[in-house]
Amino acid sequence: MNQGRFITFEGGEGGGKSTQLRRLTERLSGAGQEVVATREPGGSPGAEAIRDLLVRGAADRWSAMTETLLMYAARRDHVERVIGPALARGAWVLCDRFADSTRAYQGAAGGTDPAFIAALETHVLDGVRPDLTLILDLPPEAGLARAASRAGAETRFESKGEAFHGRLRQAFLDIAASEPERCVVIDATQPLDAVSLSIWSALEDRLGAAPRG
Repeated sequence: MNQGRFITFEGGEGGGKSTQLRRLTERLSGAGQEVVATREPGGSPGAEAIRDLLVRGAADRWSAMTETLLMYAARRDHVERVIGPALARGAWVLCDRFADSTRAYQGAAGGTDPAFIAALETHVLDGVRPDLTLILDLPPEAGLARAASRAGAETRFESKGEAFHGRLRQAFLDIAASEPERCVVIDATQPLDAVSLSIWSALEDRLGAAPRG
């Protein structure tokens, strides 16, 4: 059985990751591919319980270091119970955020030592790494305005302030520049259909095996 493909969607708040992940899931599924759509923090029952601690409450509820540890506790469970088994059986896994978000949010924007985060990646992820990372990029003020229009109580990270989100955007662009073989920056200010087309083009270009549909 062929090993599956692992595609992650990254970027700041309000970039449309969830919408584009859903669109790509539908297109790949329509072409006959088994697709597992998931998210972080969360994606497994245990990780979803940790998610609730992370995304609700005051901006200063946790330090960046504590957030990092919580993120990696959730991520380990997610990899063990969902991502790893799906890849092993040949499915395509599409994930709304993964390890790059910890590098950006808790690391570059939050101040956690990058070497500590890198060590966690090595020991916790057991070599699980995206085949392709799509970074949906837009100015922080535009993304925060979009995010503010969403209903719900998961607003803790949105409330961290414009300076934080400015550092966050730059962090994702720096990740893309440092790993161009894995990352593609997508202009998320485009209309939805244009963003979807850019994503599909990146999939065909980088993976060369996207099912036609």
